[in-house]
Amino acid sequence: MLDDEYHALRTHAGVFVLDDRALVRASGADRVAFLQGMLTNDVTRLGPGDGCPALLLTIQGRVVSDLRVAATADALLLDVDRGARDAVIESLARLIIADDVELDVVDDVTLLGLAGPDTPRLAPGLDALPPFAHRETTIAGVALRLVHASAVGGEGAILHAPAARAGDVRDALAAAGAVFCGRAALEARRIERGIPRTGVDMGEKTLALEVPVEAAISTTKGCYLGQEVIARGTARGHVNRRLCGLVFAGGTPAADARLVHDGREVGQVTSVAYSPALAAPVGLGFVRREHWEPGTELAVVDVAGAAAGTARVAAWPLA
Repeated sequence: MLDDEYHALRTHAGVFVLDDRALVRASGADRVAFLQGMLTNDVTRLGPGDGCPALLLTIQGRVVSDLRVAATADALLLDVDRGARDAVIESLARLIIADDVELDVVDDVTLLGLAGPDTPRLAPGLDALPPFAHRETTIAGVALRLVHASAVGGEGAILHAPAARAGDVRDALAAAGAVFCGRAALEARRIERGIPRTGVDMGEKTLALEVPVEAAISTTKGCYLGQEVIARGTARGHVNRRLCGLVFAGGTPAADARLVHDGREVGQVTSVAYSPALAAPVGLGFVRREHWEPGTELAVVDVAGAAAGTARVAAWPLA
């Protein structure tokens, strides 16, 4: 089953429920100005139908959550990691002083994902949308919002479907040729494409510049939470560690395994999945700058200190 689902994501199309994501609605007359001062990307340039990736950071430049922002005529819709949803709302809410801004969890929408080269055939109007832009459309008679973005990299779409009809939309897409995909196949493609996940590969111990999220950070906008740290790191020209792709041999390590070179710890694994294309386990992990060049071989050691095979640093996409 894994091979069939994985193959669909690579060669035609897979459909899946994004149960690890949640939708927050920011409304009120000051929503754009307020979020412009909070998020890493430039939301003032977004008109209805536009969108962008972004991050919410702490003042120390560490990641609270990644976001996909979709602008409508009367709101900004924030697609956030479900595990970080409450932290996002709390972080933003405590900074609303006299601003006319309301933040509400959207409970009546289910987020579905499509991914694979056949996605445009299954998602009406996707071809006409720039990255992260969105439009209203209909699938199987169900009105929904179509966002040109991928949860696992490559061609894809995110669907904001009415929760009561999300199963009908998923079944219609499967009937049209998409394969319903589970977590194992999605994790393999996410890792192969180098897509970090909040709470797994990045979080409040992670500097934004340590992860591959460049598209989510504007280099021209004004002040926002954590900007000084981003600016200093950019001016310095490097960070001491960064998230890298890894291909493992000699076993499948745990996601908290350590990376070692000449007996010294130089990194840590954060995500692991099996890649059918490589017939090997692959992963994401932080590696110090002295050892992050593709092709570098590192030893893998489990939390008890026992040898657990090797890891080769590899460029994205891994497969």
